[in-house]
Amino acid sequence: MKKIKIILVDDHAVVRAGFRMLLATNDQVEVIAEAERGEEAMQLYKDLQPDIMVMDISMPGIGGLEAIRRICARDYQAKILVFSVHNEQVFINQAIKAGAKGFISKNSAADILIDAIQHIISGKSYMEEGLTQAEMQENKALPIDHQTIIDTLSSREFDVFLLLAKGKTAHKISQELCLSYKTIANYSTQIKKKLNVETVAELTHIALLSGVINH
Repeated sequence: MKKIKIILVDDHAVVRAGFRMLLATNDQVEVIAEAERGEEAMQLYKDLQPDIMVMDISMPGIGGLEAIRRICARDYQAKILVFSVHNEQVFINQAIKAGAKGFISKNSAADILIDAIQHIISGKSYMEEGLTQAEMQENKALPIDHQTIIDTLSSREFDVFLLLAKGKTAHKISQELCLSYKTIANYSTQIKKKLNVETVAELTHIALLSGVINH
């Protein structure tokens, strides 16, 4: 039987090693490459054409969400499974909107990971059981209009929103995302306008209510 070719993407080598070991217990799959940044993942996808990419979304550079969006824009049949410590509904929404076919928590058992991969390879989508419902209950404190607006943010706007909410300056964000200060400032203005706020403190409050960041 032909093995399922997988590329693992996470900025932590220890995490990649752990998931590689989990996958090695199943003789139906094979990890053919690893990447630690979104830019590297895009290039490896283009060069190696894996059956599926298992990717985190919190990474330096362009980040996981933007990498997913760009890969799927080039190949609408791309199969990408997100595995993340961020299992709040807003992250799930952003990942699916970017083009991911599935979403699981990094705390999932090994059999969940294999099951998710097999579902996606067969042409189905996969959402870890209980994840969406539980997180939707947690997000009830956020006004519906704000939740709707957050869901409509682009992948790049969401990345900037997340970093602003964490208290990072525009200069720091520009370095982290490899974008100009002016570009980040423009994104910041757009995001505040969409959410109808004027300060970063207000952005942070919305991010806390939505579960994007923790107290």
